[in-house]
Amino acid sequence: MNGFKVLFVDDEIDFLETLLKRMKKRGVDVTGVGSGEEALSFLDTNQVDVVVLDVRMPGMDGIETLREIKKRHPLVEVIMLTGHANLEVAIEGMELGAFDYLMKPMDIDELLYKVEDAYKKKSLHEQKIRKKGGVS
Repeated sequence: MNGFKVLFVDDEIDFLETLLKRMKKRGVDVTGVGSGEEALSFLDTNQVDVVVLDVRMPGMDGIETLREIKKRHPLVEVIMLTGHANLEVAIEGMELGAFDYLMKPMDIDELLYKVEDAYKKKSLHEQKIRKKGGVS
């Protein structure tokens, strides 16, 4: 689908595998990892447009991972996922630069729309940067 890449980060492996299968069926180029640390390692060596990031994970949680992603890869858009009705964490994520957030369980089509919107935003930012820098 339009050649963009999505990274899913969630420590619930069954949920992650199901999500990856459902997104692949919709033609999305997806990869999944099980922790914030793995996500950062993956991003350091792979081109990714959008990250869908679980908030609650052991070790490096979603907020800490978001901070690092935005520091190292500022153009990557991040959608936060939370299985807990924790609006404060979602708001904190938005303040730190997350594109949006969704509550688990979410509708797969709603997730797909958010991912597409996040990719469009990233593409617009990249176009503006190319125009300003004169890079083609």
